[in-house]
Amino acid sequence: MRKYGKMAFMRKQYEAVFKAKVALEVVKGKKTIAQIATEFEVHPNQIRQWRRHLLDVLPEVFSNRRPQHEKARDEIEAELYR
Repeated sequence: MRKYGKMAFMRKQYEAVFKAKVALEVVKGKKTIAQIATEFEVHPNQIRQWRRHLLDVLPEVFSNRRPQHEKARDEIEAELYR
């Protein structure tokens, strides 16, 4: 039986700025996902997830309305401070 140390199963964690940079490269459409995956050394499926997340969240950036969960949080905080 092989024993593995803790480091053997740790996942890579990427900074938000890096994820955004990679997702924007995909959205630009100048390179294929495979090319971007090779360039940034990230699995193509991970890049697809980041692209999907970017495209899902992007409309909120241009919205004037605050998300519902922020309003609820503010109401709860106001009640707690009273």
